[in-house]
Amino acid sequence: MEKFLIAGLGNIGDEYAHTRHNIGFDVLNYFVQKHKATFSIDRLAYRAEVKLKGRMVICILPTTFMNLSGKAIKYWLDKEKIDITKLLVLVDELAVPLEKIKIKPAGSDGGHNGLRSIQEVLQTTSYPRLRFGIGNNFPKGMQVEFVLGKWSNKEVPIVSKKIEKCSEAIEQFVLTDLEKTMANFNNLVFE
Repeated sequence: MEKFLIAGLGNIGDEYAHTRHNIGFDVLNYFVQKHKATFSIDRLAYRAEVKLKGRMVICILPTTFMNLSGKAIKYWLDKEKIDITKLLVLVDELAVPLEKIKIKPAGSDGGHNGLRSIQEVLQTTSYPRLRFGIGNNFPKGMQVEFVLGKWSNKEVPIVSKKIEKCSEAIEQFVLTDLEKTMANFNNLVFE
């Protein structure tokens, strides 16, 4: 059975729940619930299994905190013997506007501690990632507060629509390939 690893990035703890920085957790929670699976605590992560048309999708929410995400991802790639091309990392992205998502086959960490950790541990920048745009609408010097802050009432409807679409993007990534997924989701605009 073909296996995939989907990793939602975030920080554990109630104070981080449903913040912009934890959108990777929220997207993957939605995907797992949609497919009637549940997370349980496992080594370095909460882990769930979703079967999708003959494919096994291992879903993880690292419990290592954001800046050590690479440790959990490497552990599960190795344990499940999953090729890096079958990994999809779900991450918040300041450089992408709120109305967009961007799926890429590779790229720099862009200053994101979770991506930096993955890059250091895997020794490559070539792994698929879904970048959930959070925009950069914050006053100078307030980036940390913005990223660790909750969505505004105005943003919530857009975020909800995007979470649903990201779940569809995960399904398409697993059932087709990265190129088709990028073609179908990178040009969407959410309002």
